[in-house]
Amino acid sequence: MIETLLNPEEVVLEKEDGNHVVYTFQNKTFRLDKHKARQRLEAKRVINGPRSAELNVLPLKYHEAYRIYKQMKANHWEPDVIDMTKDCTLWNSDKLSAKERWIIEMGVGYFSSAEGIVGDSVLHVIEDNLTAAELKHASLRQIAEESIHMDSLLHIIGSLNIDLDEVTAKFQDIPSIRRKNEYITRHMPELKMGIDLTKTENKQKFAKALFGITQVMEGTQFYALFAMILSLHRQNKMTGIGQMFQYTLRDESNHIALGRYILQELINENPDIWTEAFRQELVDFMAEGVALEKEFVRDCLPEDIVGMSQKDFLEYVDYNADRRLTSLGLPALSTVKNNPFIWLDEVMFLKKEKNFFETRVTEYQTSGSVKNTNEDDLI
Repeated sequence: MIETLLNPEEVVLEKEDGNHVVYTFQNKTFRLDKHKARQRLEAKRVINGPRSAELNVLPLKYHEAYRIYKQMKANHWEPDVIDMTKDCTLWNSDKLSAKERWIIEMGVGYFSSAEGIVGDSVLHVIEDNLTAAELKHASLRQIAEESIHMDSLLHIIGSLNIDLDEVTAKFQDIPSIRRKNEYITRHMPELKMGIDLTKTENKQKFAKALFGITQVMEGTQFYALFAMILSLHRQNKMTGIGQMFQYTLRDESNHIALGRYILQELINENPDIWTEAFRQELVDFMAEGVALEKEFVRDCLPEDIVGMSQKDFLEYVDYNADRRLTSLGLPALSTVKNNPFIWLDEVMFLKKEKNFFETRVTEYQTSGSVKNTNEDDLI
């Protein structure tokens, strides 16, 4: 039965059944097929879905990705407004030990290359192969955040007047950094060239790249150095840098959650990927990443210093690696069960230290961004 409504502008809305709506205005008729819209929703896929000229998120299918995207926007920050005055004063004094300076220099040296690797890989390997617009939007937001992280490193380098050639030499000449970078990028060139993602073996290569960037590199290989620099920050040393690393860590937590969600949806839609052999391949890949990261930790912290134990940081690598694996239903690699740096939880969620050495995380959060954050990702 057709229902006809006449409004003052003489627009007639005729409702037929659950699939069609017809609008009539003067001599024009517009027939809308809602069944086609539902077909468009059902056709959406992480990969191998319909591609169109527009980047239209409607109809929205991957709601968790959109939630993470909004969380990313709520956490927006800019490095240039962070005051580096105290850092510069401390850096140019004798109150910072050579070992503490080395940690800062290693942080700048490693992340100056690592953030670029992540941004390039998300752009050319992950985002370029995604076909659902909401997943692409979230990945594009991640790329923008990687650029902000690069800006933060330039802000540190410029403020402290660190030798740019020395920064570049670190990621070129320090073996542990070079090996980490080569390990994570060795499979990327083939994916950048474009491969047939209808084939199981190629879908597995894509899945492994997604796992490698978001769960191994960002989720495991970044965290020990974050903890070292935030340990200095906790001692009221290099607080400007510490504030930037707080914000960066929060961003990375969203990247990890987004990567895990996309990977899980990819597996759900393509169960042929998730073979026993492939699951073991991911575990072995993480194990290699852990070994390389521990070598790097020993280079950053060759011996214990005040407030920092090498053993704790090595255990922290195992702890994070196991969290990334078990969150995907994969077996843990170690017997480490407890986070050796519980205080990082306080830094991220402001449970006790709401004004952490005169830095205010909430200044860079819009309303509701803290309560919407997944605590399991932010430690």
